[in-house]
Amino acid sequence: MPNDSGSVPPAGPKEVVDAALAGLTATPKTLPPKLFYDEEGCRLFYEITRLPEYYLTRTEKYLLADLAQDLVPKEVFDAALVEFGGSDEEKASYLLDLRTSAGDPIFRTYVSIDVAAPALSLMQSRLRTSHPDLRVVPIVADFMQPLRLPNIGRRRFGFFPGSTIGNLDPDAAARFLRSAHASLGTASWFLLGADLRKDPSILLPAYNDAAGVTAAFNLNMLQRLNREAGANFDPRTFRHEAIWNDAESRIEMHLLSREDQVITVAGHRVQFRQDETIHTENSYKHRPETLIGLARDSGWISERIWTDPAGLFGIFLFRHD
Repeated sequence: MPNDSGSVPPAGPKEVVDAALAGLTATPKTLPPKLFYDEEGCRLFYEITRLPEYYLTRTEKYLLADLAQDLVPKEVFDAALVEFGGSDEEKASYLLDLRTSAGDPIFRTYVSIDVAAPALSLMQSRLRTSHPDLRVVPIVADFMQPLRLPNIGRRRFGFFPGSTIGNLDPDAAARFLRSAHASLGTASWFLLGADLRKDPSILLPAYNDAAGVTAAFNLNMLQRLNREAGANFDPRTFRHEAIWNDAESRIEMHLLSREDQVITVAGHRVQFRQDETIHTENSYKHRPETLIGLARDSGWISERIWTDPAGLFGIFLFRHD
């Protein structure tokens, strides 16, 4: 799971039907994570980020608050801050609030790229009040696609928080890093937040909390399909399952069928065997050297890494010559 549900493209009814049928008629069965984020899914995810087991959000915020002044090199003064998947300015504000010794803002322009147009509009309104001298440039786009930035000056500082990189498989992560490298251009910098590989005894509770909020979040996808894809799932006949795939270095979320059953989705019959699962999400946990290697192969030069004392989460700074 990312830290920010706004970074996930929303799905409309036709897209929901198409995604459901494509995934549920495949072998093995899958559903795309974007289907998590209807109104109820967003509410549940907000609860997840505040659970005691879910260390990701609070650890990243701790690092941003504690290290903000160190995260941005002096050469970045008066650059544009470009956030990928930023429909909420909460994390960017740690950087937007930075000042030089003379009291001048380090960033005078903030570019936020996200598919959620209403959220971007609301964010722009909030920033007019909180940062009246800041130039805000919202861009409604999928940050996974190649993007040509508008005229925002030559100095650009990319920002990709929330460990959203972990929801991309290695090939997709490399494509994104190459695309960001091309979009930001020469002499740019890139700050990336990533959850790190660690003992499964720490990882698994973050995706299988004692209060059952993550289970409700996962099962809510079936309720959405009932409502938007003409399905007839009974969520009581499925259970949430989170497992650690050591070979792939990832947490996997599944919905496991408790019994043999036949489900109808948009008029199509989908058969389930007992204990068969729907794979709903991957969350890759990177070793620092692995992530640095992916970035290097995408053209980035590693400058520095910061981690919390327990080594749970990492913030990586890269540059583009």
